[in-house]
Amino acid sequence: MTPVVDIQHVTFTYGEKVALDDVSLTVEEGDFLGLIGPNGSGKTTLLHVMLGLMAPDRGSVELFGQPVEKFDQGERIGYVSQQATNRGGSMPVTVRECVRMGRFAHAGRGRLSAEDREIAEDALQRVNISDLADQRINQLSGGQRQRAYIARALASEADLLALDEPTVGVDAESRDAFYQLLDELNDAGITIVLIEHDIGVVTDRANRIACINRKLYHHGDTESFVESDALSEAYGTTGTVVHHHH
Repeated sequence: MTPVVDIQHVTFTYGEKVALDDVSLTVEEGDFLGLIGPNGSGKTTLLHVMLGLMAPDRGSVELFGQPVEKFDQGERIGYVSQQATNRGGSMPVTVRECVRMGRFAHAGRGRLSAEDREIAEDALQRVNISDLADQRINQLSGGQRQRAYIARALASEADLLALDEPTVGVDAESRDAFYQLLDELNDAGITIVLIEHDIGVVTDRANRIACINRKLYHHGDTESFVESDALSEAYGTTGTVVHHHH
């Protein structure tokens, strides 16, 4: 089976500063990969390289079996950045209009069809925000806004959902509900890559862990990560609590 993401020997630098040093990992179809590491460890850079938003200095990246620089099926990827939660108020559109944007790639140059609109409504319902459809994105809480962006990815029929610290600024109750939604989407077959600073949440939810601090310290199943020394090696500490409920 072709991996969803295949990264081989990737190095990325910002000027003199090395952000990623010879990182290799794969994301298989159906994985829920938690991407963890201390602040400034290269997590977001790795996610951007993974999605083709940045080109590595060395190494290769493939998405769905294609070189990332030639990949032209953007609708297969749903990307929700950390800035989307923090700044999402700048988009003067309703929630329904935002979610319908997920159908644009399928509609081509034509107008959205009745089927496109129905798929968007289904996506709103699936993430439980149909009651917010007519509100503007900038009127939503952080947690509601993230659900709107997830719904847009679902409307585009994305196969890969990439999330960069999606619950920053979201209250605990909304956060729990959000991660329950991610579990359901993953169970339904959507591959997920998640950056999250709360290591306990990651080990409770993800079935695979990639732990980095410029270099890759662990890439494998969650259980082997919990039993390894990768956390202390990457973070330089031994006092971090790791939950694991699989």
